[in-house]
Formats: sequence, C-alpha cells, structure tokens
Amino acid sequence: MSRRAPVSDAHLPAMRGEVRAAAVDRPGVYRMLAEDGEVLYVGKSKRVRSRLLSYFRCAYPEHKGARIVREARRIEWDYTPSEFAALLHELRLIKRFRPRYNVQMKRDARHYAFIKLTRGAAPRLNVVRGAGSDDGGVYYGPFMGAQRVSEAVRELNDALGLRDCSLDRRMHFADQRELFVLAPRTPGCIRHEIGKCLAPCIAACTESEYDGRVVLARAFLDGDDDGPIDELRTQMERASEDLAFERAASYRDKLHRLEALRDQFARLRFAIETLSFVYTVRGYDGTDHVYLVRRGRVRHEEVAPTAARQRRELANRIADLFSGGGGERSGGAVPAHEVDELLLLSTWFRRFPAELERATPADSWLSAHSTRRRVGAGSLPRPGRPSKAAASSS
Repeated sequence: MSRRAPVSDAHLPAMRGEVRAAAVDRPGVYRMLAEDGEVLYVGKSKRVRSRLLSYFRCAYPEHKGARIVREARRIEWDYTPSEFAALLHELRLIKRFRPRYNVQMKRDARHYAFIKLTRGAAPRLNVVRGAGSDDGGVYYGPFMGAQRVSEAVRELNDALGLRDCSLDRRMHFADQRELFVLAPRTPGCIRHEIGKCLAPCIAACTESEYDGRVVLARAFLDGDDDGPIDELRTQMERASEDLAFERAASYRDKLHRLEALRDQFARLRFAIETLSFVYTVRGYDGTDHVYLVRRGRVRHEEVAPTAARQRRELANRIADLFSGGGGERSGGAVPAHEVDELLLLSTWFRRFPAELERATPADSWLSAHSTRRRVGAGSLPRPGRPSKAAASSS
C-alpha cells in the first residue's frame, strides 16, 4: 500500500493539544489512526506523554515519525501496568492490525534464521529469514547464521530423501493410481537419480513412505532420534574400509554439519524450556502482576493474588500448566503464531538479565506462597532458575 501524502498539517495543533491535556507519563501503548480509522502505527513507551509529544518535534519529511503524525488524524493510547506489559500489548496489536508503518518487528526478525516445515503434500524443510504469518507451518529456531543452517538442512534432506524443489511443484504419489498416468516421467532435478530424494514429484514413493521420512526429520530436530547422523557415520566408516578416502572425507564433512545442527537444537531446546517459570513484575502503581511463561510464551497473566481463594485458583492453574506441559509436546518446534512472542521474551531477558531474578520455578512459587496443590495435579518439574546464558542462547 502506498503512502498517502497529507494535504495539510493544520490538524497537528489540535492533536498535540489533546496529548498535552490528557496523556500522562506512564507505561502504555498508543495507536496512530488515519481519517478512515486505519491503524497506521502501533508503538509503546515507558512514558507515553513524552513519547507522543516527541512526534510533533520531528523534522518533516525526513523523519518517519513526522510522516506518521501528519498522515494520522487521531491518536489513541492505553496504559499498561509496566514496560513488559506494554511490550506484550504492542506485539499483540501489531499482529492484529498489521499497521503499514510498523516495520521494526519485521526488520528484527530478519536477523534470525528458522527452519520451516511446510504444510501440504510432501512437506519440505526450508530455511527462512524470520517467521512468516500464521500460515500453519512449524518453525524451528531462532538461529544466527542462515548459511550454516542451510548447509545442515541440505545434508538432512539428502540423508532422508526429502524434496527441496519449489512449493508450487505438483506432487504425485505412487498410491494415487488415478494420477499415476499423469505423473511426469522425469524429475525436476537429479537428486532422485543419485539417491538423495524419494521423488514424490514422479510418484516414486507412496505418501506414507514420504510422511515417514518427515516424521524422522522431526524426531531428529526434536532431539528424539539420531538416525540421519548414524546413517552418515555408517557410510563414512564403510567408505573408509573400502579405502575410498575422498568419499569418506565427504561423509565426514556432512556428518559434522548435521552434528553441529543437532548441537544447536540442543541449546535451543534448553533455552526454550528454561523460559518456563512464574514471572512477577512490579506495576507502575506498585501492584505486582504475575505472568505464567511456558516455553517462551506468556500463557496467562493476572494481578498477583491477595486473597486465599485467588491464590488457590492461581496455584491450580500453575499445576495444570507446568505439570502437564499445558498440552504441548517438548522439543524445538515452535508454531508460527508463537515465534514473535518467543523472540520478544528472549530479547527482553537478554536486555535485562536482572529481570531473571523475578522468575521463579513453578514448584518454588507454590512452596513460597504456602499453597496446597489440587489433588491429582501431580508433581511439578523443578527446573533451575533460568540463567543469563540460556536467555541469550535463543
């Protein structure tokens, strides 16, 4: 969408006057709205009034803030209990409205690489910058170093025979008899001919055979199965026994790339699981707010309970979320809709490592508040206090 040039800035004094009269300096989130109600920009600040007034001092047209405020016709803002709450609220509003002036979140995401498992027939592993929209894909990451990750994924694809062709290429499986006669006789690349792809594009495998390889890929990425590494090691040793040293060296290099990828995922899984705790934040008015963080995402938030009944209800919620894992499978997979919040939380604790002192393992929180667990809740895991290194590793 192209930017619409404002005809006049005559509306600026009225908007500035409204901010001066009504806004106060406390944490919050604000929205710049166009005349037709379109949300042009969403921002947050620890001091909303000062931040909004700064827009009216920006030089036009070189400063983006000056362009935004001239195109806007109304400013709305909401106060939040803390800067952390403002960050969460800002992210959720950006994901909801997708304002065309909000590019910072997209720019930050491009610093990271993710391995994406696509949807549809014959899923493929694809290395992408940042995470896409809520497209239903599964993401593994974030990682630094897209090239290294791409090389490792290429080895994983070769080891398991997964396709790496374009997503729009039509797939034909051997068990789709009615389509077999229409299947192309020649694959789109040479990977099938050299034994590195199951070639679902020419019906060279059944759908269940291919899906089985996808399951193996996910097991490897989740740290449950080292099958691809074991296979490469076997081939390397066989080549060495046959005195085919160049081929053995090639397998050795492939093996090292996959082992490096496995080690990266081990660190990632540790970091994600470490970002699981009860996080208490002191609000602007002195009231504590409690956030239940599970695998790098806020699953529940509320004002810290003061009455016994409220504490029991929160204790039951903690027991449900942490003892049963909240219905989530472990591993390094991150659903697309959770990637942005995982990045936000990992960045927050990396920037402010002292905030980790406010993070308490679930069992420790229950013990400290002398709450009685609900019968049947089970024993909660006792993760260690999240370390600074863990926050930075993701």
